[in-house]
This record gives sequence, structure tokens and C-alpha cells, in this order.
Amino acid sequence: MGRSRTIELLRDVDDLPADDRQFVAALERGLRVLRMFSSAHETLSNGELSRGTALSKATISRLTYTLSRLGYLTHDQSSGRYRLGPGALALGYASLSKFDVRQVARPLMQNLADYAGASVALCARDGINMIYLELRRSPSGLGLGLDIGDRIPLATTSVGRAYLAAIDEADRKPLLDEIRRSDTSAWPKVRRGIEQAIRDVAERGYCTSLGDWVPEIHSLGVPLDVNSPYGVLAFNIGGLASTLPPRLIETDLAPRLMALTRRVAEMLGAAGAEQPSGKSIKGGH
Repeated sequence: MGRSRTIELLRDVDDLPADDRQFVAALERGLRVLRMFSSAHETLSNGELSRGTALSKATISRLTYTLSRLGYLTHDQSSGRYRLGPGALALGYASLSKFDVRQVARPLMQNLADYAGASVALCARDGINMIYLELRRSPSGLGLGLDIGDRIPLATTSVGRAYLAAIDEADRKPLLDEIRRSDTSAWPKVRRGIEQAIRDVAERGYCTSLGDWVPEIHSLGVPLDVNSPYGVLAFNIGGLASTLPPRLIETDLAPRLMALTRRVAEMLGAAGAEQPSGKSIKGGH
């Protein structure tokens, strides 16, 4: 067998070295189109895709045609709009269906969501965003209507800050540099929030975002550092500020979310110990 090699996750296509001959730019453009779709943007036109990806309309037209022929997009001829097709959905299902963390955490997350009257999410990093891998809601809870596969900011959400607090400084620094470049005017305030979150996780085990991302939304986040294909993960509880006042978070919900995180880690550790060592999966950041 040939020697295996580590493939580093590209944080941004602009970081691509000019001499990287292994990188297929045409494939990156096609995947950039697919990443534009979410529960908030279920259908998109060629014009919207062009603006969102910074690709020309001619390029977008060829990409959407090709992706449609391959089954990754479907095209509504009456509206001219596209949505994700069966091929793209099958890829997402294949990635998540056997993900043990979700299966272990799901009932615990639902119980906590019902208790808090809010949403409980499990997220992984995707660039300078966090992506929802699992989401459980209380029937009485109100929020932003997000769903599995949606992305939220790394820098201003509690779950993103919890992730940043959990990773090594060497991994954190390039992400902070990218966050700073993405919005230099907001950076001083954003940096203070991240620095406070890092201290909070070190001292208390959790961090918060009290209207820092969306003014009417409060949330708390706890990192989950387990052996997963997605690297470090994080849980959060999120909901309306009126439902999640700071005092309730501090005295009740934070201890419960930390207990949930410990329980999931313990259950995954026990399950991993029962598997043959050759079948373990190593995750990266």
C-alpha cells in the first residue's frame, strides 16, 4: 500500500497556493454552487447564484446545466429556478446517517430542548461558519427557523465561540485572521467577544452569545471534543432572549448542557471501547 497523506481542509479558496496542481478549480466552482442552497434558500435562480458565488452568469449557466444533468440539481422550467436534487441529498444522507454522535445525542438533546422551551443543536465548523449536524426543538420554542445543514457565524454565536475556545492556538489563529479580514470594522467588538468566550470556557465550561449575532436571540455553547470525522464539535441551546435570560442560563441551563455534553462523550467512549481498534475513526480539526 502507498503512504497515506494528510489533506488539509481549505479554509477559503483564496488561500489556495498558486502552484497547487492537484486542486481542480472547475470542481470547486460546482461545489460552490451547491453550497449556496440552504433551508433559507431552497430555490435559487442563475442570477442569484451568480451574485452569491461571484461567478459569471455564463459560468453559472454551464454549471447548473451540468449539475442538473447529473442529478445534483433539479430545474423548474416554469420559474427558471433550481433546487438541490436527489444526488446532493444522497451525499448529505450518506455523510450523516452513520454518524454516531447524532444518534447518541438526539434523545438527550430533545429532552433538554423540551425542558428549556428552546432549541438544542450540535454543530461542526465549516470555514468561518458552524453548520448544523443535528437540531432538536421544543414544540413551544420560537427561534430563527434554522435546520440541519444551515450555517451560522463562527465568531458571534455561542456554538462557534465554544468551538474556537476548544481548539489549539495554532489552529485558532488563522481562523481569527480570516474572521478579521471578513469584516475589519466589526473586528474589535468581535475579538472581545471571542476572547471573553475563551476565558469563560476555560473557567466555567461554557460561553454565551447574548444578542451578539441576532439581537433578540440568546444562546450558550459547550464544546465536545470527541473522536469524530468532523473534528471538534459543539452543542448549544438557543432561543428568544425572553425565554433564555442570563440568570436562567447561568444557574440552570448551562449545568444541564454541560452534563449532556459529558454524557455524550462518556457514551461515545464506551461505544468506541467495544469496537476493534482497527475500526476507529480519527477526526481532524
